[in-house]
Amino acid sequence: MLDRRIAPAFQIPEQIELREPDKRTLLNGVPLYFIHTPQVDAIRLEVIMPSAGLPLSLENSLVPFFTLNMLLEGTKEMNSSELDDFFDYYASEVEIHTGYEQQGLSLLTTRKHFREVLPVFRSLFTEATFPEKELQKRKSQKKLTINLQFDQTGARGNQLIRRVLFGENHPFGYISEETHVDAVTKRAIREYYDQYFRVSPEIFLTGNLGDRELAEIERYFGDLSFDEGKYSMPDLETFPEKRLTEIRPTAVQSSIRLGKILIPKSNPDFFALMIANTALGGYFGSRLVKNIREEKGFTYGISSFLGSLKSTDYWMVLADIKMGYAEQTIEEIYRELELLCSVPMGEEEVSTIRNYLVGNLLSQFSSPFDLMTRFKRVHLQGLDYSFYEKQLHYMKTFSAEEIMVKSSAYFRPDTIKEVIVGP
Repeated sequence: MLDRRIAPAFQIPEQIELREPDKRTLLNGVPLYFIHTPQVDAIRLEVIMPSAGLPLSLENSLVPFFTLNMLLEGTKEMNSSELDDFFDYYASEVEIHTGYEQQGLSLLTTRKHFREVLPVFRSLFTEATFPEKELQKRKSQKKLTINLQFDQTGARGNQLIRRVLFGENHPFGYISEETHVDAVTKRAIREYYDQYFRVSPEIFLTGNLGDRELAEIERYFGDLSFDEGKYSMPDLETFPEKRLTEIRPTAVQSSIRLGKILIPKSNPDFFALMIANTALGGYFGSRLVKNIREEKGFTYGISSFLGSLKSTDYWMVLADIKMGYAEQTIEEIYRELELLCSVPMGEEEVSTIRNYLVGNLLSQFSSPFDLMTRFKRVHLQGLDYSFYEKQLHYMKTFSAEEIMVKSSAYFRPDTIKEVIVGP
């Protein structure tokens, strides 16, 4: 009999086995990546396109955002209410994807209703109408969001640290203002929709689809006009000073953000920095949480993370601190960094981090949809599934001394930028 009072022994798998999606090419040259899931009748169809580096002026930087978010406001055949009722009736959902580097649409439906909803989903790429009344409503909502983000110290800190790291003229450091909202017109949206929306797409498909359903995708997307984009990303203009401070006399807390530009995932040192970040502030048992949250009580939450971009990753520490303790908190962050860079982790900490990261990695592959999400993450950065195999191997074999050496090379205090928003 199984004794349920005794937990099973923890075992780290020797390897992670991942099957690459099948790749096809539609008649118009668009690549399609397909994961067949005969055990699941749910279907997810994603059309993802680049959003960064397109030839848009700073004044028109919000046009892509409004274009994407108004696609469901109506087409030539259906208004917004009819679109909502249609997708609800067929138990389907359309989701908008907007990000620093990619944009697109996804359709979640069932095999039973796939053939009915696919033509309507396709119409969003060619027949959107962008009604003026709805545009004005969305512009008012965006202005309200901009004002709220400015008033909230945490949201404002997030904006300013990106500006500090990337530069105010870089797409990743750009901060929306009301004047940018005013510059958005129906004509500007239509021009973007016609010229830049259907540029260099890739299709990611997951579900229980047979030859008939795949033929339907070829039918509706194989003849769709897509263009090859021309991209030109501006150079980074990192803030020259060590710190940027924005005084808020009436704020009840200070939001602090520390950060720096790091290396891309293709760099051999990336996995070591991932381990170092986890130890510092990447999980609830991290050093920053124990020091600043549990021992000092300066904040309810503090964390650090690695942000992913195609060209490079970046690193940040985020915390909202009780009034009067911002400087002391920053000093403690640097103290923890110094320890990380000069003293090897102990065996217990190494074991905890190793088990946490392996478990977290494996949990990201619990469903076919997760599998496609993980594939997209590396594929859109020019990598493949071997990235995860190397990641698992490194998690199992890293040494405390190596993490210390790599940390000291990349986390030098003089290379880290600071932002404080608060009283």
